[in-house]
This record gives sequence, structure tokens and C-alpha cells, in this order.
Amino acid sequence: MPEQISRETVAKVARLARLHLDEAEIDRMTDQLAGMLDHFRDVDALDLTTVEPLNQPIPLSNVLRDDVEAPSLDHDEVLGVAPATQDGRFRVPPIIGFEE
Repeated sequence: MPEQISRETVAKVARLARLHLDEAEIDRMTDQLAGMLDHFRDVDALDLTTVEPLNQPIPLSNVLRDDVEAPSLDHDEVLGVAPATQDGRFRVPPIIGFEE
């Protein structure tokens, strides 16, 4: 019989992942992970030698609409209400590594 995941292993991984699990949660996670590993063993046991590799089960199609030019806000009007502008653009404070 294949080795099952132990409660101690689950508790150790939870601790390493900085997850705070109580005793009941550790028991539940141990059962769930053991079930997952059993399922993976079932999948590993399947004979897939005649199955072609598949990278996309459903054909992809572009679901985005075409870009269409439409009326929008006036550039000067928008910049006119901005707190700060520079060279026809919004001026924002630097975020990382820049001093004024």
C-alpha cells in the first residue's frame, strides 16, 4: 500500500507556510490531502499511451471587439482640472527611488 500523508507532515507544511491551523483543521486537511493523493494514484495508473497530448481543449477565438474611434473627453479640459501637469500630461509624484 502506498504511503499516506501523515498528520505531522501536514502540520509541518502548514507551519512552514505560516498557516495557523487548529487540531480539527489539521485533521481535515490530512484527510483531504490523502484523498487527493489517492486520486492522483488512480490517474497515474491509467494507460495513456494512445492519448495525444493536448494543450488547449477548446479552440480559442478573439472575443474582443475591434477598436473604434469615438468621441471622448477634451484633452485640454481634462488637464485643466488636474492638480499638476507637465508637457501636456498628468504629473504624478514619483513612487520609487526618485527624490525631487
